[in-house]
Amino acid sequence: MNIAEIRKSAEQKMQKSVETLKHDLAKVRTGRAHTGLLDHVLVDYYGSMVPIAQVANVGLGDARTITVQPWEKKMASVIEKAIRDSDLGLNPATHGDVIRVPMPPLTEERRRELTKVVRHEGETAKVAVRNLRRDAIAHLKDLLKKKEVSEDEERRAQDEVQKLTDRFVAEIDKLIAEKEKEIMTV
Repeated sequence: MNIAEIRKSAEQKMQKSVETLKHDLAKVRTGRAHTGLLDHVLVDYYGSMVPIAQVANVGLGDARTITVQPWEKKMASVIEKAIRDSDLGLNPATHGDVIRVPMPPLTEERRRELTKVVRHEGETAKVAVRNLRRDAIAHLKDLLKKKEVSEDEERRAQDEVQKLTDRFVAEIDKLIAEKEKEIMTV
């Protein structure tokens, strides 16, 4: 492994950490309806647990309502129960063959709790990025020990890895700030 490969690998892994954070933040409820909220809710489909998206169409009725339309009529009650039993605190209602999931408005206290959750997610992502930096620097030191690179090259490569880390940490901070603003907006 050479310096360019180490740098590229670190950058790709850091980018994946940021993408994972974006995905995790999408699941944090902001008072607006978002189909991603139901992604992790599993439904008992003939004995096996599957995500709702595999047994129904999930869409938005309006800004505060998610609609779930099961592909099989008899699945409506099972899906409704799965949503109600999830940890999301949602109360779905069935209207014919469509399940409507209204988003309750967030209280000030709940908004503050959600910002703490968002900050925690951000801190976890920053730790992941910093761990990747540590690993990349360890690889660079190994190259130096094996005399495959000079001390100057190793030093420059470490500086590049640090700049990468700073860039991704700044991106994470920006994502966290945006999500906190979105949560606190009434």
